[in-house]
Amino acid sequence: MSIESILTDQLLERFRERAARYDSENSFAVQDFDELVSLDYLKALIPEDKGGLGWSVEQVALAQRRLATAAPATALAVNMHHVWASVARVLQARGDSRLQMVTDWIAQGEVMAFGISEPGNDSVLFDSKTSASTGPDGSVTFNGVKIFTSLSPAFTRLGVFGKDESTGELVHAFVSKGDGVESMGDWNTLGMRASQSHTTKLVNAVSPAQWVHSRLPAGPNPDLLIFGIFASFLTLTASVYVGIADRAVSLGQATLNKRKHHDGTSYSQDIRARGLLSQAAMRLISLDALQRSVAKDIDDLVDHQDAWFPKLVTLRTLAGDTARENVQVVGQLLGGGGYFRGSEFERLYRDVQASWYHPSNAASAENTVASWLVGPLEG
Repeated sequence: MSIESILTDQLLERFRERAARYDSENSFAVQDFDELVSLDYLKALIPEDKGGLGWSVEQVALAQRRLATAAPATALAVNMHHVWASVARVLQARGDSRLQMVTDWIAQGEVMAFGISEPGNDSVLFDSKTSASTGPDGSVTFNGVKIFTSLSPAFTRLGVFGKDESTGELVHAFVSKGDGVESMGDWNTLGMRASQSHTTKLVNAVSPAQWVHSRLPAGPNPDLLIFGIFASFLTLTASVYVGIADRAVSLGQATLNKRKHHDGTSYSQDIRARGLLSQAAMRLISLDALQRSVAKDIDDLVDHQDAWFPKLVTLRTLAGDTARENVQVVGQLLGGGGYFRGSEFERLYRDVQASWYHPSNAASAENTVASWLVGPLEG
């Protein structure tokens, strides 16, 4: 099935109308989520013979972009579920079946969430402040705090990792929502409010031995899991912001065709307004090409070797930068009406600020690219 046959124009319009209410109420996008579940959208990356849509990573990236043009917070929420589906697919396509259970879970209707980020941990995947204690039966008990747990009201399985101090290893596993996995209900933010990305406390949260899938040394390492997580997270998260950048251009186009100066001349004939809109469109065209090429290369198993991570962080960084710039342009084109609470522009302006906070941030991205070009910082 095509992206447009699932995410129809009519569905997007319903989502866009509800987005304002979810944002105002600071509530989870329940109706959006239920509709997406009913359409098997959460099974987009699952093979058709397992009840999924059988889409590629590139198709899901473009679908997330389309969804974000209507409801960025809804797109960001389900994004983290798609990330785990993508990680499983990336590994499987490269001969690594350790996350086959994720594909099976999603096929059975489980909802995945991403419990990686921690307060004060800028090492991201290369170290953890969460403790991981291994029991005699191979199960692992996690204690720690995870932040930005999108899809908090709906997930059933949470991917986590922590540090086993007895070995120094980073232990990656899944836990089930329930005992020991406590959502703090603290999501009251500037934007992306409907994602309800609450802080999650892990208090003696137990992962059964069969759900413990990786033990890796602390620090950067070439394990395929690390590539799979970075490739999936950065590419799909970028797609949400490509969607906002896309919507900004559409809003600007509609404004220039509708708005008139006091003397009756159309803004479409205003040289400055035309220039602002065209610059936004050119940024989007460039970003569109980068998004498609990176996602397609993931699907096609292209071996970029040490250039992969610079490509991924560049996509994520430029997506956020472009979305913020394009939304700012819309604000200039709309005039004072966009400044009022409840306008789509006002919501997008707040939603797009979340792009500052996703890994990899601008400083980290710049360091990744610089290290690729001239080597790491000494000392």
